This record gives sequence, C-alpha cells and structure tokens, in this order.
Amino acid sequence: MKELQPINQNVLLDITEKSEEVTTAAGIIIPDTAKEKPKMAEVVGLSNIDNAEITVGDTVLFKEYAGTETEFEGKKYLILPYADVLAKVVETESI
Repeated sequence: MKELQPINQNVLLDITEKSEEVTTAAGIIIPDTAKEKPKMAEVVGLSNIDNAEITVGDTVLFKEYAGTETEFEGKKYLILPYADVLAKVVETESI
C-alpha cells in the first residue's frame, strides 16, 4: 500500500470534496467549479516538526492560496508548509 508522507516541515491535508450539486431556491444549479474552495481541512500527514501544535486528525484553517494541490489514488490533497496553517478547530464547552 502506498501513502503520501510529507517532509521538510510540510503538512498534508485531505481536501477531497463530496460531490454535491447545490441548487438555489429558484432552481438554479451551481456547478462545482463556481463553488468557493474550502479553507479548512483535516490533517492526514505531518512531517517531523518539533513542538507541532497540530496532530493527524485535527481540522485546521489554512491560508487561502497556500500549498500545492495534488491527487493521489483518487483523493485530493493539499501539501503546504507548517507555517501556512493559521488555526486549529477545537471543541469547547458552552457556559
């Protein structure tokens, strides 16, 4: 089995989109090409980074035009520098 493993302080994010047609209330179908690209994704790989604040399985927010998109074994991935990760999505308890 093959897998992508990031190196050189890079992070691997799964950006595979679920193919869903979006239809407006007026019945207009919005194609996938017109949709806004997601800026959040799940971390599926992490190179050896000292004191990394994220781990595999975390959902992170990243810079809009960061990284390199690639397709591997039918899934879409984004490889980006660790510094381009802006925030981690965390669960909090309501007061």
